[in-house]
Amino acid sequence: MSRQLNGSVTPEKRLGQNSIVQPLLTDLYQITMAYAYWKSGKIQDYAVFDLFFRKNPFQGEFTIFAGLEECVKFLDKFSYSKSDIDYIRQILPPTVEEEFFTYLTTLDARGVSLYAIKEGSVVFPRIPLLRVEGPLIVVQLLETTLLNLVNYASLIATNASRYRMAANKLKLYEFGLRRAQGPDGALSASRYTYIGGFDGTSNVLAGKLFNIPVKGTHAHSYVTSFNNLSELVIKTLVPKNGGKPVDFLVLATKWREDLVSIFNVMLSEVNDGEFAAFISFAVSFPDNYLALVDTYDVKKSGLVNFSAVALALLDLGYSPIGIRLDSGDLAYLSVVARNVFGEISVKFKRPQFSKLLIMASNDINEETILSLNEQGHQIDAFGIGTHLVTCQKQPALGGVYKMVEINGHARIKLSHDVGKVTIPGRKDAYRLYGDNGNALIDLLQISSEAPPKVGEKVLCRHPFEESKRAFVTPSKVEKLLLLYWQNGKICQPLPNMQEIKERVVDSLKILRPDIRRTLNPTPYKVAVSDNLYRYLHDLWLENAPIGELA
Repeated sequence: MSRQLNGSVTPEKRLGQNSIVQPLLTDLYQITMAYAYWKSGKIQDYAVFDLFFRKNPFQGEFTIFAGLEECVKFLDKFSYSKSDIDYIRQILPPTVEEEFFTYLTTLDARGVSLYAIKEGSVVFPRIPLLRVEGPLIVVQLLETTLLNLVNYASLIATNASRYRMAANKLKLYEFGLRRAQGPDGALSASRYTYIGGFDGTSNVLAGKLFNIPVKGTHAHSYVTSFNNLSELVIKTLVPKNGGKPVDFLVLATKWREDLVSIFNVMLSEVNDGEFAAFISFAVSFPDNYLALVDTYDVKKSGLVNFSAVALALLDLGYSPIGIRLDSGDLAYLSVVARNVFGEISVKFKRPQFSKLLIMASNDINEETILSLNEQGHQIDAFGIGTHLVTCQKQPALGGVYKMVEINGHARIKLSHDVGKVTIPGRKDAYRLYGDNGNALIDLLQISSEAPPKVGEKVLCRHPFEESKRAFVTPSKVEKLLLLYWQNGKICQPLPNMQEIKERVVDSLKILRPDIRRTLNPTPYKVAVSDNLYRYLHDLWLENAPIGELA
């Protein structure tokens, strides 16, 4: 169900706003600039800012846009409280006039218009993710917070989508809470990895707040907390369909004795403390039995003990889930486990055994999954933490927020680094598609230009290289920047997380495989219209200083 602010759907706690996201979550220089603007008489000035990035992360050629909902919620509650004003008064020089603080109390985002690409869409460098228009002072004050809300969310969603492509249809679970950058970073990671393609999280609070499926097993400490079978307090289990309690220890022990021949081990090699831990866990969660089998020795102990307990559960009508591997040669051990499960399935006529889940964790990254694929692993699911939530491959997206127009006059930022020259003016963005349904190119135009039309040839130009240009005749044209916020209200429903998640999947499908691939992907083309190209370069020449040779 889509949600609305100030609409027919009443948000629960104002869409569950994060209390940390507030006007003071900003850089000091935004407030000092606001004062300087105010003192310079720029209260009525109207500005347009673009929020965009210059380079795709992770050496890839696409990015997933995320964080829009939080941006809209921030605009909805943007205002300074009395305590905010009192604190700003403390940190600014004593020469600042009292009238400025009074002026700050009047500010809100009702005069702001926010245009954005749909959350969950695939996006590319230089295309504005957000176009923010409104009173200069207000839209300047929004900069840092909007960047904070978009940069990490988009980075995490992109990282998750790359893991999803590497893992194909295997299950992916985010296990990064303990390694994330603080509590709020952990919650954001859980939220946006789910959007990016993960199936669940270990983060219980994220599950509650965002309705994400929560998954988990047990730690090595649970296994090592048991020394022997005498420590078992509860040894019986009632069959799933009811009846008298069965001595589960006796049943599992019998199965363990039957299994030693398959595993080619002696009972003395199989750890009794681990066996006790597995029995205890199975009695506690008979329908959710997923055991960590690498505490001692996977082949000689872990798989033996797990299988004995799993067979006992099957005898009583329960359905064990599987195992987790957290160390060692994951590809090799997964193959060993799958072969053993298959042999048990045939020998004891338990077809369920061949389908038991094999999960792997242990500091897994995107390259690990790709390598495991080449090794012919038998893993069904991955639990991924550190590399996912910290984005160790690239820790920041690098989004920027640049003024492109003020009071109807275009503005440009120049640089010796051409990549940092901004594209001026109020612009619209369009995605042009080919006959096969793939996206061909993203096109930036001056907002006053007529939109591209299906079946009509469009000249697309590289913004900075004169010779790079091409005609495109689109079979489909998609307008990217849509109005989401104006006059203090949301202008269209906000999709829920499942809808955003589905959009990520659909959005990636429009890209050719060579653009999506991990190794040496083909760059996706971003262009400007002929009019915008000329406008950009005229403004560049107008603002660039003329040198003098002595």
